Formats: sequence, C-alpha cells, structure tokens
Amino acid sequence: MTTAIATPALARPVRASWLTQTAQITGRWLINVRRQVWGAAFSLVQPIVWILLFGQVFSSLGKLPGFGGVGYATFLVPGVLMMTVLYSGAWAGSGYIDDMKSGVMDQLLTAPVARTAIVTGQLIQQLIICFAQSIIVLLIGWLGGATYPGGVGGMALALLVALLLGTIFCSLSTAAALTARSQVALIGISQIVVLPVTFLSTTMMPSSLMPDWVQNVSKYNPMTWAVDLARNTLAGTTDSAAVWQVGGLVALAVLAYIWSVRALRGYQRSL
Repeated sequence: MTTAIATPALARPVRASWLTQTAQITGRWLINVRRQVWGAAFSLVQPIVWILLFGQVFSSLGKLPGFGGVGYATFLVPGVLMMTVLYSGAWAGSGYIDDMKSGVMDQLLTAPVARTAIVTGQLIQQLIICFAQSIIVLLIGWLGGATYPGGVGGMALALLVALLLGTIFCSLSTAAALTARSQVALIGISQIVVLPVTFLSTTMMPSSLMPDWVQNVSKYNPMTWAVDLARNTLAGTTDSAAVWQVGGLVALAVLAYIWSVRALRGYQRSL
C-alpha cells in the first residue's frame, strides 16, 4: 500500500504595495539629487538673471498701459516661475537615459515593480525639485521688488499651478527620452519645444502688446494658461478664463502622464 506524501504549497512571494513601490523609486531618485545637488542649485542662476538683471534693465516697460501699472518685476515673476519649472521639466528624461546606458533600467524592469510606480516615483522627485525651486523664485522676485497682493493663499495657488505645468513637461520629457533613447535627441527635442513655448506666451509681455498672430497662438499655449493663472493668484484676482485654463492644464497633465507610461512599456517590449 502506497502512502501519499503531502507536499507543502509554495508560498506566493509578497509584493510591496503600489505606494511603497512608488516611495522607494522616489527615494532612489532623491538620493541622486542629494549626491548632485549642484545641478538643482545651478538651475536657479537663470531665474536670478531674469528677475534681478533682465527685470531691472527693462523695468521701464512696467509704465506701459498693458502692464496694469504693477511694475515690471511683479509682472515678470510669474513668467520666470513657470519658465523655471518648464526648463527643469524638459530635462527630466535625462535620468532615464543615464539608467538605460548603465543597465539600471533593464534591471528595474525585471523587478516586480509596477510600471506606473516607476514613472510616478521619478515624477514625484521632479515635482519636489520644482516645488523647492518655485519657492526660491518667489523669494528672489520679492527681493527684486515684486509684490504679491494675493498673500500666502495666492502664492500657494501659484505653486500648485507650477506643479501642474511641471507634471506636463516632466512627463513629456520622460516619454521623449524613452522613445528617442538618446541624450542628443532629447536636447534637440527640448530646445525645439521650450523656446517657442516660452516666447509664444505671456511670460514676458502682455498679450495686448504682442503681434496679432502671436496673440492667437498664445491663447492655446499651456504656458500662457499657467502664467496667467499664477499672475492672477499672486495679484489676488480671479479671471473667468481660469476654469478652462485649469481644466486644460489638468487634461494635458493626464495625457502626458499616460504617454510616459506607454513609452516605458514600449521600451520594455523592445528589449
């Protein structure tokens, strides 16, 4: 008579929750920032030049009717705030390219980590940097003579708008990096996008003083939406266009995030 020997069932490996995975990915990227903190600090040189140098040299522009008599520094700071976030976000994908070259990305994709957690973790790290930079830009603007009648509440809302814009361009940079897989290509794409987005907006000039064709283009530019929203919140005013501007930024942020996740999955399939 044969006796059946019971074999113990194999235990399923315990998988960390999505939040834990995301936190670990964020922590990993933050360690890189701490080791290369000079990169984030150096990015603040540009807003210092724009506000304290450019803003002072062209301060007489604030006397023109289109600026509302608030002074050019006050008008310029929201634009520089969004420019800082835009430029920082445009380089977000460079970290992925470094990971691809070093083989870290391939190792990460073989781990039991959700693809959305990989993208979200790095995005959170970029937004933390954008948030810190934005606070410093507002401080530099105040030192340069800008005023914020909207108070703390207005500044908080302007920071939220900056994070929304940062989400859009960080996600777009991630998608571009995972698709192009080249630092040179990413630099080229960033330059093609960043300069027109900046200068075809109300970053440095009110729309009423722009050529007609620039006015028409700037209406559909997310940079204009973000700058105008920040300008109004810092001034403590609201605008009827704020609803669709916020809606447009949220929609673009969601679409850009989805594209970045799809780009990561496309990269994995190509291995």
